[in-house]
Amino acid sequence: MIAGIELGGTKTVVAIGTAAGELLEEWRFPTTQPAATLGGASAWLRERGPLECIGIAAFGPVGIDPQREHYGKMLATPKPGWTGFSLIGALATAFPNATLTLDTDVNAAALAEARIGAAAGLDDVAYITIGTGIGGGILSGGRLIHGALHPEFGHLKVPRQPGDDFPGVCPFHGDCLEGLASGPAIAARWGQAAHELGPDHPAWDSQAWYLAHGILALLAIVSPARVIVGGGVSQVAGLHARIRSKLLEISAGYFPPAMDPDYVVAPALGQEAGIRGALLLASGV
Repeated sequence: MIAGIELGGTKTVVAIGTAAGELLEEWRFPTTQPAATLGGASAWLRERGPLECIGIAAFGPVGIDPQREHYGKMLATPKPGWTGFSLIGALATAFPNATLTLDTDVNAAALAEARIGAAAGLDDVAYITIGTGIGGGILSGGRLIHGALHPEFGHLKVPRQPGDDFPGVCPFHGDCLEGLASGPAIAARWGQAAHELGPDHPAWDSQAWYLAHGILALLAIVSPARVIVGGGVSQVAGLHARIRSKLLEISAGYFPPAMDPDYVVAPALGQEAGIRGALLLASGV
């Protein structure tokens, strides 16, 4: 039996499913402290029967290289109580006979959208999520990108929108992309949560500016064939079209992919991209 765990900064999802990423049963609950969160997930999974494989899609930063000493551990995160916690250690203790595969939640979402979602059939895909933070997962040449760490798209430094003097909310970098355009940044900048702002609010032109500049950096470095923008903040009507328009403007005719009207799209798998990607990780797809 294949299982997936999507460990997000706000919520955790556990599921059993198939090697093709099909969900058979899932449970969603708030992410709290490490022991309680992993304990709850493990108890739910044990009730479903013996597990052969578990795919873990975790918020970052997290050590995903098995050859490095911090493998399986949460790194410097602003989420209280999580820095230094070993995900792999906790799950290996709970499921000693299961194969564990760990990656970031956004890499898992990129994999799912590339295999069975909005970028099906493409081997070069970027997935961006905008919520409590901003994250990015990258599939390049059919392989998820790792490295000394993993992609940290949200902490790119991007050009300032003219006239914008907002200091940013990132506790590490202040005005990085996440500090300027995440959900908490929107709330601090405008005094209202993203879901409370109408589609014609000036916040969305600001969001489009910053996200388009971030995507331009992706185009220049890894050249994805499609960019999927998801997460709670992305669900406002018209945001994807605004991003495409600004990207077309700032790419200045140099990057042909930016001219494709389907280049920046919403996720086809919605809020299930991460957990379905976790199932694909478990199956080795």
